[in-house]
Amino acid sequence: MSANDPFARLPEAASFTVTSTTVDEGAPWPPEQHASGVPGGKDVSPQLSWSGAPEGTRSYAVTVYDPDAPTGSGFWHWAVADIPATVTALPEGAGDDTGSGLPEGAFQLPNDARAPRYLGAAPPAGHGPHRYVTVVHALDVESIGVPADATPAVLGFTMAGHILGRAVLTTSAETPAA
Repeated sequence: MSANDPFARLPEAASFTVTSTTVDEGAPWPPEQHASGVPGGKDVSPQLSWSGAPEGTRSYAVTVYDPDAPTGSGFWHWAVADIPATVTALPEGAGDDTGSGLPEGAFQLPNDARAPRYLGAAPPAGHGPHRYVTVVHALDVESIGVPADATPAVLGFTMAGHILGRAVLTTSAETPAA
């Protein structure tokens, strides 16, 4: 794993808690959370629950990012915007092709494969372990105002001035060399 810190150049934000019934902090993703091209992979987004968001939170965004992808810029696996402030959990599988488990008003942005859905872990074979940084961002606006076809990077840039807090869950995945 590299030392790439995805938060190093972002504004400081209060911390709050995110947990998952799918995976624990620091643990490897279960096979279902891997990409469908990986043995056992099903592209199933993880269950997430959060609590303790800062006062003034008016919406949330959720992102899943691999800072260790061999791209020079990492790889965005999932981005969801405009989750209402009254919502504090997403069910496993919410990030399917239709976003069927997302609350009303929330929407998925295209990941780095350009699909508006959750794309499971798929580190290159033999590349070593990759970190998957799942973040729930507490925002001070009801709608972040990005179009549904925006990239996760545009979402991140637009959110930078609106983040009240961050809840972070870091997991891992590795594909053994063939």
